Amino acid sequence: MKKILIIEDDHSIAELQRDYLEAEDYLVDIENQGAQGLNRALTSHYDLYILDLMLPEINGFEICRLIRKERDVPIIFVSAKKEDVDKIRGFRLGADDYLVKPFSPSELVARVKGHIARYEQLVGKQVRSNKKLIVGSIQIDVEDRKVFVNNQEITLTSKEFDLLLFLVNNPNHVFSKEELFERLWGVDAIGDVSTVTVHIRKLREKVEMDSSNPQHIETIWGAGYRFKL
Repeated sequence: MKKILIIEDDHSIAELQRDYLEAEDYLVDIENQGAQGLNRALTSHYDLYILDLMLPEINGFEICRLIRKERDVPIIFVSAKKEDVDKIRGFRLGADDYLVKPFSPSELVARVKGHIARYEQLVGKQVRSNKKLIVGSIQIDVEDRKVFVNNQEITLTSKEFDLLLFLVNNPNHVFSKEELFERLWGVDAIGDVSTVTVHIRKLREKVEMDSSNPQHIETIWGAGYRFKL
């Protein structure tokens, strides 16, 4: 059974989420304080995290940032804050999804199922593959999920790694933002395709020698992005 940690200071919302998830046979723990939630997230194993933004002691953004340093599993934000700047900040910190309150609990369950299934599929493929991909100065260790540029290891978030690997495995093909969002995030949420632009920019900053003049991750204006060989 998959384990999920909910960090949410609104007891009624947290319990409602738990009820719906437990009905789908997930094991669910709840923490209502930010610091306690972070400690539990980093000391116990979970398959997915659901984070509120506005929490006592430490906010959801900081919890996400610290979890992502140690864990590679999906993170979903739930928040009453619907501004794009908050969504973009969440995605920059490594979140996989962002739901704006109020939302249907059944939608949350669907997102949880989708992210866990996609994560297992990606990890399963990578565990079975021992190959290393080398493109110019970029080397990708698929099995260990590590990336090196000019023989120096760089740190990527889970989604940045998945995006880079997907583009490298599909060279010279132009993908729209919507296609990349559907392939890698797999959740059809209006407006959230903006996270693709954010991830492309961050990826360029990390793997390109000159992010303003990229040699590999190209923007094809009006069409999307491609990894050029």
